[in-house]
Amino acid sequence: MKLWQKEIEISKEIEKFTLGLEPEFDLLLAPYDIVGAIAHIIMLEKIGLLNSYELSVLCKTFREIHGEILSGKFKIEKGVEDIHSQVEIFLTKRLGEIGKKIHSGRSRNDQILLDLRLFIRAEIQKIVFLIRDLFETLINLSELNKEVLIPGYTHYQMAMPSSFGLWFSAYAESLIDDLVFIRSAYRIVNRNPLGSAAGYGSSFPLIRYMTSSLLGFETLNYNVVYAQMGRGKTERITSSAISSIAATLSKLSQDVCLYMSHNFSFISFSDSLTTGSSIMPHKKNPDVFELIRARCNRLIAFPNEISLITANSPSGYHRDLQLIKERFLPIFSDLKNCLRMANYVINKIILKKDLLFEDKYQQIFSVEVVNNLTRHGMPFRDAYKKVYNDFKNGVFKFSVEINHSHEGSIGNLCNKEIFHSMKKILDSFHFEKINQAIYQLLYFGRI
Repeated sequence: MKLWQKEIEISKEIEKFTLGLEPEFDLLLAPYDIVGAIAHIIMLEKIGLLNSYELSVLCKTFREIHGEILSGKFKIEKGVEDIHSQVEIFLTKRLGEIGKKIHSGRSRNDQILLDLRLFIRAEIQKIVFLIRDLFETLINLSELNKEVLIPGYTHYQMAMPSSFGLWFSAYAESLIDDLVFIRSAYRIVNRNPLGSAAGYGSSFPLIRYMTSSLLGFETLNYNVVYAQMGRGKTERITSSAISSIAATLSKLSQDVCLYMSHNFSFISFSDSLTTGSSIMPHKKNPDVFELIRARCNRLIAFPNEISLITANSPSGYHRDLQLIKERFLPIFSDLKNCLRMANYVINKIILKKDLLFEDKYQQIFSVEVVNNLTRHGMPFRDAYKKVYNDFKNGVFKFSVEINHSHEGSIGNLCNKEIFHSMKKILDSFHFEKINQAIYQLLYFGRI
């Protein structure tokens, strides 16, 4: 059954091609379709399109359906086009004529827009908390190991002394910038499109501010045409923010793979966290981080795919957007899994200490020697040449003493400042507002 179907039977081939994976992925949106519907019918009662009895019955039934969805009992029946159609079928079967009234003032276009916004909001919240967990792990490891030195590299060549504290803290601070990016995406997502209908509004006296408040939105998309134009754009902006997080995880994973290799041997993990070889008994492979790296690189590419799909679309709804949904909805699960696994394994990292006492690393102290000569009055360029010639002539002498004290350096990581920066951005999301709004709708029915 299709909500738009008339007397003419649509070709089975056309139906199969246009339906795609819609029902499968719509189950992810099912809880949000119910929440949006409850807000909508509360508004319909306010403008006189439902009476109080109808509203009460509908709210009760919607809450029952929501429970079935959460328990896994809810299914989209064969031949039913999407989640919106299935919900309306269920309501009509259970409530008769009352169930046919819920679509007044709505189109499937603004329903899917709303479902996606509610879904993205909820998924961003989960991602933010997983980022917070990984951040705390990195900051704690940084503090614990701030005096443990390691080689720093540029061009894959030994460069200057670094430390595990500096390394862990770098990725912690990177996650802050990623959250700033996703906070911007969240603000765009947190606007109500409901009431835009098919993209041109409705002759019903809808109260869009009311549904915005009921659903905990910060505001609404005012222009109904622009609300529809937000489809595709919202996914691209959100996936761009996700790609920023993915880039941080990918770079961290690459470092782990390098540092774990025998040529580096900076870190290791227990056998239970690595995989082996079918013929090489000595192998301990960092498969977890190789898979995180690959999955995150795939997430990095996705915003470009959306841009190409939507590049030549005019205003209004077009079926091209269905292809975005099929690829877009799973990216949240992919990122969450990567964040969880990265945090789980990094927590159990084993660090090799006293690395820089090995003779092969002595050259990375060259800048320290140059700077020390400069502090004692030798012009910097002369000191640079002297150290070069000492290397050349085999008489270079060095000390492992490091004198870095400025902000953000080995001796002054500024982890306290980094921690407060993270807390500030976390507090700016105000998730409690939307959580309270959704709780009110699901468990009290009307406001």
